Amino acid sequence: MSAKQAGGLPARGAGPLRAILFDLDGTLLDTAADITSALNSALADQQLGSFSEAQVREMIGRGVPTLIERALARLAAAQRSVDLARLLERGEYQARVYPGVAQGLSALFARGLKLAVVTNKRKQAAVSLLARLGLGEWIQVVVGGDSCAFRKPRPEPLLQACEALKVSAGQALMVGDSETDVLAARAAGMAIVCVPYGYNEGADPRALACDVLLESLGDLPALLSATA
Repeated sequence: MSAKQAGGLPARGAGPLRAILFDLDGTLLDTAADITSALNSALADQQLGSFSEAQVREMIGRGVPTLIERALARLAAAQRSVDLARLLERGEYQARVYPGVAQGLSALFARGLKLAVVTNKRKQAAVSLLARLGLGEWIQVVVGGDSCAFRKPRPEPLLQACEALKVSAGQALMVGDSETDVLAARAAGMAIVCVPYGYNEGADPRALACDVLLESLGDLPALLSATA
């Protein structure tokens, strides 16, 4: 348990909690190995360098365009290739589900909460991953990096998910693993729970200015019960 958990979530002024929005990469799924493979394959296609998984973990965050910009900057490549983005976006991510995720989603869904995924990954890639890994049955809405004009850390993707779920931002909670998620949640007027095992663009997720830090999403139902 984190020290941040003792304080619990802030008091709600918009009625009971009705929806929870989840980040995908680094929160529900560990996709770093597959992103590394896809990135290195795309780089090799253009005769550029390659990265270790540890290096890629430090660059993940804010979507594919940012990942490519960071990779090319580290390689001192002078040009950004549209083809590189297309190759990386076509990558088939197998991923793995973090411990406690399925348990937590199932319990939250059983309580009647509306669940959504808000990610900077393309929507179809996210939908396919969720379906392949058996999580799609609990997720009612997916907002991807190509679903609206802005990506996280802007609040618009979170607000779009709320609109699709027919809840207000004040009735929703964001769950993520990075400063991008924290900034998006704050801008949208939502409380934010973070997990300590994600990417956070290479920084320590335990230092995030979130409301609660949970070791596992399997602990989220109990946290909500304690703060109801």
